[in-house]
Amino acid sequence: MEQSLWKYLEKSRKPVVLYGMGDGADKIIKVLESRGIEYRGVFATDGFVRDKYFHGLKLSSYAALKEKFGDMTVLLCFGSARPEVLENIKRISAEQELYAPDVPVFGDGIFTEEYYTEHEKDFEYVFSRLADEKSRETLECLINYKLSGKPEYLYRCEVSPIEPLGFLGLSGHENYFDLGAYNGDTVTEFVTRFPDYNSITAVEPDGRNFRKLSAAAEKLRSIRTVNACVSDTDGTAAFSMRGGRNSSAGGADTITSVTVDSLTENTDVSFIKMDIEGAECAAIAGAAKTLTLKKPKMQIACYHRTGDLTDIPMAVDRINPDYKIYLRHFPCLPAWDTNYYFIP
Repeated sequence: MEQSLWKYLEKSRKPVVLYGMGDGADKIIKVLESRGIEYRGVFATDGFVRDKYFHGLKLSSYAALKEKFGDMTVLLCFGSARPEVLENIKRISAEQELYAPDVPVFGDGIFTEEYYTEHEKDFEYVFSRLADEKSRETLECLINYKLSGKPEYLYRCEVSPIEPLGFLGLSGHENYFDLGAYNGDTVTEFVTRFPDYNSITAVEPDGRNFRKLSAAAEKLRSIRTVNACVSDTDGTAAFSMRGGRNSSAGGADTITSVTVDSLTENTDVSFIKMDIEGAECAAIAGAAKTLTLKKPKMQIACYHRTGDLTDIPMAVDRINPDYKIYLRHFPCLPAWDTNYYFIP
């Protein structure tokens, strides 16, 4: 098992610099400051360098900080799956010690040796339930990545986004539920691959995203769009409207909440894709009848919360222990684009 990145940084004498700004950097800075770890610079990709400050430090370029410090420790503070961005990160990591710290997209708590020890039996249980060697390798790599922040562990286990199609066994006649449909991009991707689908239900809570989803849906047949958040109860819920991918439960807005069971009550469902910004376990709790009686295949994102790697498969297992469980990670830094797959 790898050593915690944070403990390593506490002892390191190299200057620590941040690559990127925004919410991810804020979270990483919070952990650094709580542990008394100094960071001495912030840089952005050359095209984004501006005359501005971030947390009291003037935004710089990588070249300028390299000239100033020479050998330094770079902490990646944003996420990307874009090939050109990933290649640039690899170029920097060939010259510097570079880490992609694991901080939760939502919720509290960070993945440390103490966290792993506290949940070790849960990890052992999930490991025993995984259906193939690639899933087990992926879980081991993700654990070591989350502890160490070393991108090499993610490179080691990544697969193409089309690889899961081999074990998902999707036919051309699916009744597809897209929970967290954003602006319709994943619906469009699904239709491109499976044009002979039976029906689509696309659910998106954010108002601006839903308008874009609705516009995309006008070009498709047999599609139902629902402006709501998916949860464990039907009614209303507090919500944060951000007009992007990070809209989430909690916040000043009020929105309709629906359960998977109510969405599937009067219709067939064969495949569920769920990427709902940290509300996955609540949605699973509201899907007990569906998972027991209709047994759809499922793709569930597991990168939003620190506990997702164990909490999500155990939540499904408590309802229906007959599912085969697979785990895959697609090219992305940090460990976003990571999903569990449940096959009845």
